Amino acid sequence: MGGVEQFIFQLARGCHRNGIESVVLSLSEQADDHVMQMDGHLACRAKTDFQIASTPFSISCFSKFAALAAEADIIHYHFPWPFMDVVHFATGVKKPTVVSYHSDIIRQKNLLRIYRPLQRRFLSSVDRIVATSPNYYATSGVLSEFKNKVSVIPIGLDKTSYPLPAADRLDYWQTQFKGRFYLFVGVLRYYKGLHILIEAAKGSGCPVVIIGAGPIEAELKAQADALELNNIHFLGLLPDEDKVALLALCYGVLFPSHLRSEAFGISLLEGAMFGKPMISSEIGTGTTYINIAGETGLVVPPSDPVALRQAMQYLWEHPQQAAEMGKKAEERYWHYFTADKMADAYTRLYQELV
Repeated sequence: MGGVEQFIFQLARGCHRNGIESVVLSLSEQADDHVMQMDGHLACRAKTDFQIASTPFSISCFSKFAALAAEADIIHYHFPWPFMDVVHFATGVKKPTVVSYHSDIIRQKNLLRIYRPLQRRFLSSVDRIVATSPNYYATSGVLSEFKNKVSVIPIGLDKTSYPLPAADRLDYWQTQFKGRFYLFVGVLRYYKGLHILIEAAKGSGCPVVIIGAGPIEAELKAQADALELNNIHFLGLLPDEDKVALLALCYGVLFPSHLRSEAFGISLLEGAMFGKPMISSEIGTGTTYINIAGETGLVVPPSDPVALRQAMQYLWEHPQQAAEMGKKAEERYWHYFTADKMADAYTRLYQELV
């Protein structure tokens, strides 16, 4: 489960408590007609037929979407996903519409030139656009074109939706990593800055544990092997119970994403939720709305392994200050980033739209 999937899950779960019924339609390689009940909402899947530039397309999605949209009061999209724009116009949606704007399109610059007219038409057609942080809203050229319809609602998490790790799992991981360690959690993608983190770990005695898998996993492991690092530990995908155990046990959370493709940082927010000091990069997105420099952790320039190494060393050598930052991080979570606050804000928005 990636960040957007976690957000949709938390939103549907939170809005259910406010009397809102959600049906989530997504694409899947293993799709069938079975509708799944997921903690208060329904999940439907259409089969992925092919992909272009990492964007999945589905023929059956058109009819499934049209049938579900006919029964709904509000259609809630998640951007960017160019196929969604095509489905929106092809099915002639006449219902109130809201878009959660997760990120500008950063990497596919050539394809963006082709897509931009459709993107502009789609965003012009919807009733409301929601940015996930004031930081991203302030730095997005696309969102600046639609100021009259943009709201800001930060992503929120419900801590009670995370499993409590059993004592034996905590004991197991404590045995595996004796003493302190830093933790990274996330899909291993190009914009996560893990190659910078591995470079920063060189010459540092701080153990770094990496949870996750992804398209550049082999490349990152090869980099760590070439540098002969014994303080980097790749654990791959883990069950949520183990992830929570490691979040509870870790000394601090590292989040070295260096490109604006990282628009928010849900695993960074998980670190705050578990009261951990954080180290992240300043990329003009929601990461610096979660992690306030000098208050909840440290913020370094992007793509700077020396600065990242120095930040890691500083927190390592100042445990009292690190603990205070972790406490303030958790306080900030409870003040701004709970699932209830997010769901209540979206509920008010939905009520306005209908």
